[in-house]
Amino acid sequence: MPLPRLGVVVVTMGTRPRELAALLASVEGQDVPATRVVLVGNATPLTDVDVAANVVKVPLAQNLGCPGGRNVGLEKLRKSGEVDVVIELDDDGLLIDAGVFGRVRQLFAEDPALGVIGFRVADEHGHTERRWVPRLRADDPMRRGLVTAFLGGGHAFSMPMLRQIDLWPAEFFFGHEESDLAWRALDAGWKILYEPEIVLQHPKTSPARHAVHYRFTARNRVWLARRRLPAALVPVYLGVWIVLAMVRMRSSTGLKAWWSGFAEGVRSPCGLRKPMKWRTVWRMTRLGRPPVL
Repeated sequence: MPLPRLGVVVVTMGTRPRELAALLASVEGQDVPATRVVLVGNATPLTDVDVAANVVKVPLAQNLGCPGGRNVGLEKLRKSGEVDVVIELDDDGLLIDAGVFGRVRQLFAEDPALGVIGFRVADEHGHTERRWVPRLRADDPMRRGLVTAFLGGGHAFSMPMLRQIDLWPAEFFFGHEESDLAWRALDAGWKILYEPEIVLQHPKTSPARHAVHYRFTARNRVWLARRRLPAALVPVYLGVWIVLAMVRMRSSTGLKAWWSGFAEGVRSPCGLRKPMKWRTVWRMTRLGRPPVL
């Protein structure tokens, strides 16, 4: 069986030129070359970005958000017919090991049911924050295994999986798009593997640095529940996250934005509803994270 061909998608807003240049150099320096690399400019022309010969620049006139921008790159790779596995990387991330692509290719070649590989994200000191570990029991970031989620900053997708379940939910714009895609993948029978030996170095940041964080977080949680959960679990999921949000909230401004987003999620169209099967709920529970947490 031939080894899978690799493609790469990076989305940038042009605000991190130094980090982007370092990331692209680390992609170019991998032991297994990518067949195609797509650099998507979200509302940026990319005219000042120097790229290697195998990198295609796709400037967009408007900011489509992280999932929307990634979809542009994924669609370009999908239509090329030359990529079996696509790796997506944050523009301020860095591949510190030249063997990442080779390991990704090996893992997908070994298991045709593997849909997603989640990378371990670590800061420049090698520390992985708890929120970067895609499981509830996050005390050991080096524990490898099948999980129910992955981080958007660094991961790899099976292209056959994407052809079956479709791409990112572009309407989410920012926040919980990973959960929507992960739940669809699990519901279709694909595996999600957390592989801590594959590392994306990433600066320690807070998602709350984005002005829309609280609003979109709340709105997209409601949309996620309405789209993907069996009806009986929708109020349970939302109830749990209302309690957690209120306990964690430290800002009256953030609280107001959160409730505004929650109301928007309830009132506005959420897209096509296709709830997961109950056997997927049970599978996620056995993997350690039922879809109410």
